[in-house]
Amino acid sequence: MGRIILKNCYYLMTGAGQEGLRNQDILIEGNRIREVCAAPMSSLADCDDTRIIDCSHHVVLPGFINTHHHFYQTLTRNLPAVQNAKLFDWLIYLYEIWKRFDEEAIYCSSLLAMFELLKTGCTCTTDHHYLYPRQVRGDLMELQFRAAAAAGIRFSPSRGSMSRSKKDGGLPPDTVVQDEDTILTDCERVIARFHDPSPSAMSKVVLAPCSPFSVSEDLMKSTARLARDHDVRLHTHLAETADENEYCISQYGVRPLGLMERCDFIGSDVFYAHGIHFTDSELDTLADHGAKIAHCPTSNMRLGSGICRVRDMIRRGITVSLAVDGSASNDSSDYLGEMRNAMLLQRVTLGSDALSVGDVFSMAINNGREVLGFEGIGEIRPGFAADIAIFDMQRIEYAGAQSDPVAALLFAGYNHGTEYTICNGVVVVEEGRLANHIWKATFGDFLIADENDLIDRANRIACNLISDMQRFK
Repeated sequence: MGRIILKNCYYLMTGAGQEGLRNQDILIEGNRIREVCAAPMSSLADCDDTRIIDCSHHVVLPGFINTHHHFYQTLTRNLPAVQNAKLFDWLIYLYEIWKRFDEEAIYCSSLLAMFELLKTGCTCTTDHHYLYPRQVRGDLMELQFRAAAAAGIRFSPSRGSMSRSKKDGGLPPDTVVQDEDTILTDCERVIARFHDPSPSAMSKVVLAPCSPFSVSEDLMKSTARLARDHDVRLHTHLAETADENEYCISQYGVRPLGLMERCDFIGSDVFYAHGIHFTDSELDTLADHGAKIAHCPTSNMRLGSGICRVRDMIRRGITVSLAVDGSASNDSSDYLGEMRNAMLLQRVTLGSDALSVGDVFSMAINNGREVLGFEGIGEIRPGFAADIAIFDMQRIEYAGAQSDPVAALLFAGYNHGTEYTICNGVVVVEEGRLANHIWKATFGDFLIADENDLIDRANRIACNLISDMQRFK
């Protein structure tokens, strides 16, 4: 069994809300943390199968947990036509590009998003994939799990769904939605094939109708029943925009959360993305039911959707996690950058103490773990999974900020990349670059040789998608 020793850590945060420790050694054995102790560690450092990583200038933290994303959107970032669009207009335009996705685009975009997350400290993520173009004949969830295995990231994606297209009064084109029997049958198949219920599994599954305006009330109800039959989490977009409120009142006679109550799509096993436009009484309802929120600050700013009432939620005991959201509304998968934006956005309207560094780290680690239903991750203690983010503080952007090294990651700095990221005991980011073994793990028609190869391929696919849209208009 291989070992890694993180030697003489400059500053170690064993868990969110914990006091930092200095000059500690961490022993990783297999995929678990075996020992944390004051440096120097025992003679294991001299064993042939032990790798030593010098962390004498590094902040060492539990890996972050991302609770909402749309990986496929990494190929449609920064498009001029929707740089200033609101959500509904943004969606209508982009669906015409997204409907042309094929297997290569889905696999490549998934790798791209996962690698960005790993390189910015995230070791566990979900993805909300609800787009099923008719020309894709393969198993989309299998493609994503293959990409996750290649990247080495802990993965709990949502089997998303859309059943209402333009002909039904929805927004997406007919060619990317599925009928409800197909959706429910495949949800059950995906759970049986990919869901691992063990506490610190590398793969779990969530069921996630896209939104109140893209599925029927019946599908919401049926999905909730199916998820509870199989003990998996439930997810959807909710209360993201004022337009959504108006739509739900017009179509269903209630606001979005009222619709969720009617569908039994609420409870401690449910988490909603965004949750911006809740009233006080609706926040009380969320708290009473134990429902959770995946907060997406950058996307909310980018689309001008509003500011989630994170402070009010925390006061009510609502679990709020953190998420980068889709890369066409962010337009990145920069997890550490998302943490900084979460802290600053609350302060715009609520003052300089609205959200602290400790609050943000709790959202990024503890609350993410709770939202996705994991245990045994999110702490650097013996017995926990070795999911660790390591940031080099010997950089000019952190000079003068060493009085609080953990807070420096949010208040200072401009390069949000880790020096090392370790997931499940494997070094996946090394000296700021993706580890060599990752490229050997990609395979078949999707063989990708290195970072530059992935960049070139992603740019080629993105250009072709845009060209195709313009040609077929």
